[in-house]
Amino acid sequence: MKLVKSLLLGSAAGLIAVGGAQAADLPVKAKAVEYVKICSLYGAGFYYIPGTDTCIKLGGYLRAEVGLNTNSIYDSQRTAPAAGRNRLSNYYTMRAREDLNIDTRTATEYGVVRTFFDATFSWTTGGYQGTGSGFGGTAYTGTLALNNAGASPALVGSSINPTDGGTSGGSLGVYYAFIQFAGFTMGKAVSQFDAPWTNYPGNNFDGLVGGSGTVTGVNQFTYTADFGQGVTAAFSAEDATAYYQAGNLNVSSAAGAAAIAGLTTGALGANAIGGSRSPNLVGMVRVDQAWGLFQASVAAHDNHVAYYGATETTGHPDDKWGWAVQLALSIKNIPTGAGDVINISGVYTDGATRYNFQNLAGGSYIMYGGSSLAYQSVAAVTAPDTTYVTGGSQESVKTWGFRGAYTHNWDPYWNTAIYGAYAQAQFGGGTKTFLCGAGGVFSSVAGVTSCNPDFNIGQIGLITRWTPVKNLTFSGDFTWTHVDQKYAGVVAAGANFPVAKPAATTELKDQDSFTLLLRAQRNW
Repeated sequence: MKLVKSLLLGSAAGLIAVGGAQAADLPVKAKAVEYVKICSLYGAGFYYIPGTDTCIKLGGYLRAEVGLNTNSIYDSQRTAPAAGRNRLSNYYTMRAREDLNIDTRTATEYGVVRTFFDATFSWTTGGYQGTGSGFGGTAYTGTLALNNAGASPALVGSSINPTDGGTSGGSLGVYYAFIQFAGFTMGKAVSQFDAPWTNYPGNNFDGLVGGSGTVTGVNQFTYTADFGQGVTAAFSAEDATAYYQAGNLNVSSAAGAAAIAGLTTGALGANAIGGSRSPNLVGMVRVDQAWGLFQASVAAHDNHVAYYGATETTGHPDDKWGWAVQLALSIKNIPTGAGDVINISGVYTDGATRYNFQNLAGGSYIMYGGSSLAYQSVAAVTAPDTTYVTGGSQESVKTWGFRGAYTHNWDPYWNTAIYGAYAQAQFGGGTKTFLCGAGGVFSSVAGVTSCNPDFNIGQIGLITRWTPVKNLTFSGDFTWTHVDQKYAGVVAAGANFPVAKPAATTELKDQDSFTLLLRAQRNW
């Protein structure tokens, strides 16, 4: 009995000991950890990066769209192959795009430090151009002519020679990547010359002429001063390469047999842009208040040419500085309806053409059409920054233009914008004499009855948007582009293989383009 009692007591003591040990090992209920903390310092959508005092916001959009009667989502039928208007021209071009942007901000004793990054991932339909093969060969253009980086000066006004043998076009674009601190902006951002709406006064068609527009950003080093009451001023040094180089053309190369090509393909001369020497220098003053805004911008652009010929010994023209000035006005709270707005701007350039013919619009148009006098007709024009002849000095091309839009909100779900643009390019007297004077390169071509390299571009469009739910918008954007060129006559043109045009009689004639863009976009 004593033995049983001892066993029972021993077992009970053991169970108590084990139970005590287990109770001591039980976890205490911890306070919930807040892994994501809202940052209310900079507006909605910001969160603290865990373990830091830096706030971050992610944003972007997904877009699906189709451009009708064009080989480009964002442009008119101004270059090959769309401009040929034959069996090589697309009836439609499709694109899917995802945009991602990352905004970070940190409060410091010197003010807010901000970084901003924006990139796009696109998948775009391509097109086919002729190769000049005697068997009707074509080659895929891919994304070479269809990305949103803008055509390089080497490709402007020329026929692209594609080598991509694929069947689709995927591309990556870095639009913005900059740091802001103590009033300074360093990196790739919208030019300080641009109006706040860049090249979209009505949130519309990409290819509007009549003003500046670096919607894809430009590398810069900028200081912005804030004087209060909505008044700011900025001074900026901005990278001129590609986005702000419309070309420096040696028109001597257009002489002789090349004269026909100049008249019918816009090849006025050999492009001889030299290495980078100076960034564009930009100044801007803006007044931004409840009634709207007013902005005045100026820019200086260095035209630096390589050589007259293939080697250093051929010599070179001296640098020539160009300049541009732009005024922009936005009027809000107009009587036609809540949220309605009018945006307008005007620009003048002298040797700085890209501030009028912005990079997405381009400065070259080679458009074919029908003719009652010849096999075909063509308008072939181009607007470089400067022109010169071998042994001579640079002569600037002068341009002026304007653009604007009126946007009306029918109700919270529907709005419509009507927009338009106009730009004119004028060549210097020396170039006009060389090309079109008595015995000039172009005026001597058989069949030319009027010779003048100047030209005008006129555009008008209408866009309607429907937003059935927040951040989801469907739109239709119709645009008409008219090329008013100043040549006249019927000439014996050479073949243009990228658009399958034969060597045939060709009338020098104005041309028109009509395009429609249908888009669905979800912002987030």
